[in-house]
Amino acid sequence: MTAETSLAPLPPAKFRDPRITAKGERRAAVGLSSLRTLWFNTGTLCNLTCANCYIESSPRNDALAYLTAAEGAAFLNEIRRDAWPVGEIGFTGGEPFMNPDFLPMLAEALGRGFRTLVLTNAMRPMMRHAGELAALNAVHPALLTIRVSLDHHSPALHDLERGAGTFAKTMLGLEWLAENGFRINIAGRAAFGGEPEAELREGYARLFAEHGIPVNAEDPVDLTLFPEMDAAAEVPEITEACWGILGKSPESVMCASSRMVVKRRNAAAPAVLACTLLAYDPQFELGATLAEASRPVPLNHPHCARFCVLGGAACSR
Repeated sequence: MTAETSLAPLPPAKFRDPRITAKGERRAAVGLSSLRTLWFNTGTLCNLTCANCYIESSPRNDALAYLTAAEGAAFLNEIRRDAWPVGEIGFTGGEPFMNPDFLPMLAEALGRGFRTLVLTNAMRPMMRHAGELAALNAVHPALLTIRVSLDHHSPALHDLERGAGTFAKTMLGLEWLAENGFRINIAGRAAFGGEPEAELREGYARLFAEHGIPVNAEDPVDLTLFPEMDAAAEVPEITEACWGILGKSPESVMCASSRMVVKRRNAAAPAVLACTLLAYDPQFELGATLAEASRPVPLNHPHCARFCVLGGAACSR
């Protein structure tokens, strides 16, 4: 290596400028075409510490504090007042069932007629509320879906991610949901174990049949297989030209149709984020109301490329 080459300027880093990529091209941005799904992050506290949690949930991480029922209702009121076309409310965490106000928030969303999706590990926090949850489902069976995280169809690989014995406990929760007539979805991981997708779905199908879980493993909504998310992995930036190159539309990306409400630790009020996946990056905090959060979102993060544009994944149905 010569002195000239060793002193040559390095190329600019990726995902730094919200308008321009490292190559100097115009970065893609996604406008809010229609707000169809509003997510509430009920808080990052969780009963598990998973090996690769995208939001770093754990029994100690309260970076996102518990939302209250009153705070959630304020956004539902804004939807009604301003006629936002929201058809679905999603609840995620952390583990939603650890939030003391979660059941009232869920009841409020269902009572207003929203299709409602709850993400959970179906373990002890959920089962502590089994009676209340079953009662809500009995009143609103067509509106409520429980999406259970089951990283792999084998106990060994699932437990490798979530901890020893977690597969068996989640399966008990899944069986209870099935026995009580809940609509169930499953969230798995596409690249976990290195299997082709067809084989992965076959493995889940065998598991569901064995345990009487009413989930169609061939249906990409019933069984959603999420791509791996590694912010440090090499991934291309998405430019305006990529839509034509990839044959995709900005409307296909999650932030064209959804937003997420969070409350940061010690914050006076909740904030609205562009995305369920980017809870800690300040550039994706859009405002305090849905109206403020309706501005376009520059795709200035590796997750935008890997998960949404190239991976084709979405958190809602």
